[in-house]
Amino acid sequence: MSFTRSQIFLACALASSLLFSACSKENKPQKEDALTATAPATGEASTIIERNAKQRLIETLQKQFKNANINVKILDIKPTEVPNLYWVNLEGMTSVYTTSDGKYLIQGDVIRLGGKELHNIGDSLQASENKKYLAALKNEDLIVYPAKGGKAKHVIYVFTDASCPYCHKLHEHLAEINEKGIEVRYIAWPRGEQFMPTMEAVWCSADRKAAFDQAVQGISIPPAQCKNPVREQYQLGLNMGVNGTPAIYNVDGEYLGGYLTPDELIKRLDK
Repeated sequence: MSFTRSQIFLACALASSLLFSACSKENKPQKEDALTATAPATGEASTIIERNAKQRLIETLQKQFKNANINVKILDIKPTEVPNLYWVNLEGMTSVYTTSDGKYLIQGDVIRLGGKELHNIGDSLQASENKKYLAALKNEDLIVYPAKGGKAKHVIYVFTDASCPYCHKLHEHLAEINEKGIEVRYIAWPRGEQFMPTMEAVWCSADRKAAFDQAVQGISIPPAQCKNPVREQYQLGLNMGVNGTPAIYNVDGEYLGGYLTPDELIKRLDK
């Protein structure tokens, strides 16, 4: 099993917190705040109760993070299909789960059993957030390859890096992908700080497509500085859970996979 850098950091921070608290002076039991309604409510009252409970849970978690010296911002919290288990969207880090009292943090996937296929209960929650992120992007900040004929049957977003071998492989199939009625929108996602200058040079070029082609071929691009969205797009990828390139998403924010052949791609889009 492999962990992302953010997961390792969070796990280490939590472990460190437990180590020090284990030898600390015992605290007197405190009355716990209820984070869920004790009686059913309907309509506007139910909405207010849910909103207040959510805010209390966010505040509880942020306090717990601060006490554990974990510097992370909570973007959103959503209830899951598992009773008393909440999905937590963190800024620049992989999402986690927490219990309704905010005492326990769970890293990794929560899988629903029972059907022929395994179902990750967090996928749809992450996708709903991703959909909003992608809808807010402007085409002028991307590199767009329209579908052949101009009318797209599907639109995909690809987090890409000109230094990534599998991004090169996907790029080689762009014409075939476009012929299948798929519009491709590239989002800059340099895999490290050393690759940032090249991607910024591509995005600052008058002809981004030509510059990206050159970078993929290993042709040096003159350094360029301008107001560009590369770092913001990198942060966007972190918020969406991207940890490598290429990372392909549909317009609904669903992760389709890394490198896919044109046939594999259209098959997943047509599902």
